[in-house]
Order: sequence, then C-alpha cells, then structure tokens
Amino acid sequence: MGSLVQVIRVPVLLGDRSYDILIQEGLLQDIGSCMKTIGLSGRVAMVTNPTVHRLYGRKAAQSLRRAGFRVSSVVIPEGERAKTLKWTAKIVDELVARRFERTDVLVALGGGVIGDITGFAAAMYLRGIPFVQVATTLVAQVDSSVGGKTGVNHQWGKNLIGAFYQPRLVLMDTATLRTLPKREWVAGLAEVIKYGMIADETFFDFLEQQVDPILALKQEPVQFLIKRCCEIKSSVVARDERESGLRRILNYGHTIGHALESLGRYRTFIHGEAVGVGMVQEAEISHYLGECSADVVIRQRELVQRVGLPISLPSLRFSDLWNTMQHDKKVAKGQIHCVLPRKVGEVEVISLQRHDISAWFRGKKSRRSRRTVEPMNCEPSSSTFE
Repeated sequence: MGSLVQVIRVPVLLGDRSYDILIQEGLLQDIGSCMKTIGLSGRVAMVTNPTVHRLYGRKAAQSLRRAGFRVSSVVIPEGERAKTLKWTAKIVDELVARRFERTDVLVALGGGVIGDITGFAAAMYLRGIPFVQVATTLVAQVDSSVGGKTGVNHQWGKNLIGAFYQPRLVLMDTATLRTLPKREWVAGLAEVIKYGMIADETFFDFLEQQVDPILALKQEPVQFLIKRCCEIKSSVVARDERESGLRRILNYGHTIGHALESLGRYRTFIHGEAVGVGMVQEAEISHYLGECSADVVIRQRELVQRVGLPISLPSLRFSDLWNTMQHDKKVAKGQIHCVLPRKVGEVEVISLQRHDISAWFRGKKSRRSRRTVEPMNCEPSSSTFE
C-alpha cells in the first residue's frame, strides 16, 4: 500500500456502518490491500460490464489476488437497460452457484449502474454480504457510489426497486476518468454542479472559474471537485441516511431528470444529461413560482451550457411528463415533492401543484423558438400513463 501515502480520505460517519471514501490517481492497483486493511478476506465476485472489464478487470483482479483474495468475475451488459431485476437475479445466481458465504465480498467495478445493481444484490443475498464500490466514472465518483442507495429500475420508473445498504469501502482511482467517452465525462458534471447549487455557493463559484481546466481533466481541480462533492454528500447522508428529510435535497434536478430518462426508455438521455436538463427546468419552475431570482436561473443555465450539457426539454406532452413524475419514488401521499433552488447554495423541497406546473409548461412552450436536444419519442402505452 505504498501508493496510499497521498490518498484523499473522506469518512462517511454512520456509527457501526461507517466507512471511508479513498480518492487517488493509481488507486486501482491497491484495491486488494485496501480491502484487506479493513478486515475483508475470502472470495470476491467482481461485477462489471464488458468495457470496464476490458480496461480494468485484469488490473483489479491482480490487485485482489496479491492481497490473498480468490477472484471471479460477473459481467453484465452496459447501461441503464441492464439495471433490472433480471440482471440482479443473474448476479445472485452466480453467487449461489459458487456457494458464496456471508463473509465473502462483492466488488462493484464500474459506474453508477454497476454500483447500484451490485449493492442491491449484496443486500439481498443471504440477507446481506459485504460489498465494495470501485467507482470508475465521474457520476459514480461524485455521487452514486456514496450513501448506500442501491436498486434497479422498473418499466414505470427509475430506481423504484431497491434498498438502503452501505458499502464497506468506496475506492476512486481518478486515472479511470481519462478513458471515459467525452459524453460520459460531461454528463457526470451535472451531478457536480448539483452539489454547488444545493449546498455550497463557493464551490459553485469555483466551478464557474475552472470550467476549462476541469473539461481538460487537469488533476488538481478534478480531484478537488470529487473530494468536495463527496464531503457534501457524506455530510448529508450522515444526518439523514434513509432520506426522511434533509437527504431529499440530493434529488435536485432528478424529478424531471428521472422522468425524461423513463420517457426516453433510457435511450435518449444518459443520467447526467437528464439531470442537467432537470436542474435547468426546475430552476425555471422555482423562478416561476417566485422562489428564486432570475439571476439564479441564468447563472446555473450558463454553467450547464458551458460544460456542454443539454438544457432544453425535448418535444413531449405535459400529461406525459406529469404522469411520469408521479411514478417517481419521491412521491408521498400522491404529492410530487421537488427540490427547487432559493439561491445558489440553498434549496427547498416543495409539493408541486399540477395547475402551477401546467401553466409554467404552457408558457414555456409558447416562448420556445428552438431546442438544444433532438425530440424524443414519448408515446407511452395507455395502460402506463393514461
């Protein structure tokens, strides 16, 4: 573990479920020793997808074997369409076939989809076995690998099936970001901007000033933004692990964003792109309702555009958008609860009223002169949305 001298460590404080987030370039070669240090041992099933397996599977497996782990791999398809009960069952089937025990370990090597489905399988198998997140995408490193939300999608909505189940350790090798396709890298910046909007105007200022170095993947600003996002999320999770109150602010941009993903059948937008559009639209709603100034909307929209994210709603009907939002997991007592900005660095959760959002949507549609994304096919089946 010689390379761990300069590791960035962010603790997630949850009593006996506490764990560390470790951030460092080159950390992938030390995942075995990191896991051994916290007392893990035995067999490892490494869940990944074909691309990540080709890029990093061998290096990760070698690190684990050097530390004394016996390693096998479970490779599932890429993307949100693999985030289903079917592929969760495939992982569990492999664990059963290999007779994994409660002291054996699942390792999620990949991005948000891999982390969510691996954590869910770990929560279910034998009522819970240890799992470790090895996050290789920006979305995973700044958001989804931290906090213990695990789960899969349902045809009617995103992340409707899942469990709160904390990892034993989260590892982030920032070198893996250099192999991300540009679209994936840019999409991850939506979650980064989200943290500035919900909790830290100084961090938002930093992002505005450092757009070019960040887009160029300069190590210092990238490691700082990952660290800061993890600090904000770990603080929120420590105070509200199961999303009974404060943690709901982490869903900023996701009410509309998740609806767009679902309406596009997870083919039109990738997650970060949908969140980028969602943040812009939810800020507009906040201004329309008198909750924030126009300056908040403009600053956020300009930053989202500068990093290369889409900002406009695709061509769709209000009824489809509203009905899909009602299938969101954050709906309570039939009410859609949405995170809206009051100013940069501060948000609130409010219950949306259909007549208000319909009026906003009609006014927006009448003013719209162009779009920044291609129209999606939003023709849901009548049994689902009517």
